[in-house]
Amino acid sequence: MMTRTRYIVLALAIIISMHYLLRFSNEGYGRATSIDSITNAWRGGSALQDVKVWHEPPYKTPVPEKYYVKGNATITRRANAVVVMLARNGDLDGVVKSMTQLEAKFNHKFGYPYVFLNEEPFSEEFKRSVTALTDNKIEFGLIPRDNWFQPDWIDEAKATTSRKKMEDDHVIYGGSVPYRNMCRFNSGFFFRHPLLDKYRYYWRVEPHIRFFCTLDYDPFLFMQDEDKKYGFTISLPEYPATIPTLWNAVQEFSKLYPEYIVPGNALGFLSDDQGDSYNNCHFWSNFEIGDLDLWRGDAYMKFFEHLDSKGGFYYERWGDAPVHSIGAALFARKDQIVCPSLPLLSTTFFEDIGYRHEPFQHCPQEPAHSRGQCECDINDNFGWSCLNRYDRIFT
Repeated sequence: MMTRTRYIVLALAIIISMHYLLRFSNEGYGRATSIDSITNAWRGGSALQDVKVWHEPPYKTPVPEKYYVKGNATITRRANAVVVMLARNGDLDGVVKSMTQLEAKFNHKFGYPYVFLNEEPFSEEFKRSVTALTDNKIEFGLIPRDNWFQPDWIDEAKATTSRKKMEDDHVIYGGSVPYRNMCRFNSGFFFRHPLLDKYRYYWRVEPHIRFFCTLDYDPFLFMQDEDKKYGFTISLPEYPATIPTLWNAVQEFSKLYPEYIVPGNALGFLSDDQGDSYNNCHFWSNFEIGDLDLWRGDAYMKFFEHLDSKGGFYYERWGDAPVHSIGAALFARKDQIVCPSLPLLSTTFFEDIGYRHEPFQHCPQEPAHSRGQCECDINDNFGWSCLNRYDRIFT
């Protein structure tokens, strides 16, 4: 009688035999399962499907007029979307400023709901003050303790030593544990909060930011209809001292799970040498409009679990901006990442959204500046951008 081990060996032999038979008898199967094809997927090529060839960045195509709502026209269609703000009770002044501007420039017309999240219960004063700012639905959520605080398995002695060194080296937020908690939460947990379960798209808004321009189109509907996954306004390099081993973890993940790397991806935005190293470019995630299903998918969930297991959020100071950027770049097609236009180009998606988060800002150029009645200096614009690296992946 055959033992269980013999059955397993026999089954493996049959599977391997069928694999090689299919490789030689079916050209398509052979191409799809070749080492070159899998490697090509990591480098942004097409492994398992034909992907549309883009010859210029999608942001150079203006937002179609059908997404604009002129004057006091009635809104007839909305996306399943929400504005999300992570805040504490002490942030009330900054929340009021941000929300007042967002309502005036966009949401009083389009009427999207809000979700506020906090690791402590919101005070009645906070809830009363915020609710008074809008007629739109607002929900207040408490973040589960294990989603926010440093995990018990982190070696605190090692983490303390790292924080002390970063403080000595004057790394921004280098000594802060709460900042690390926030980065880890935004990287891997915000989209799992039960209050967001019913939504598909989100707009992340932070306290103490400014919106300079009137936005008369619906970016959520644009993303929904045009199959976009992630949008931003500013891109810049990350501080290398905060992420010394992050790219090693990314490379390790890509070797363990090559099937998750999407064909036609944006690796070229992240790396100048086809993935051998990280150029530190990232999308500044304090402003992002995205598809929650991108983060909920198996690829990103496994990616975050892999990163989290390394302890880099606490032993180093991995931020949610590079983590989200790498996730979006590898698990979405490059044309599904929506970028602002360059200063001399015509009005395009997110070029119209004038935005400031200290110390940087994006001020739209003409004709977007006039169309949006923007309240910012057209010459005061963030210039140390990584957008040129995004452009080159379409050439």
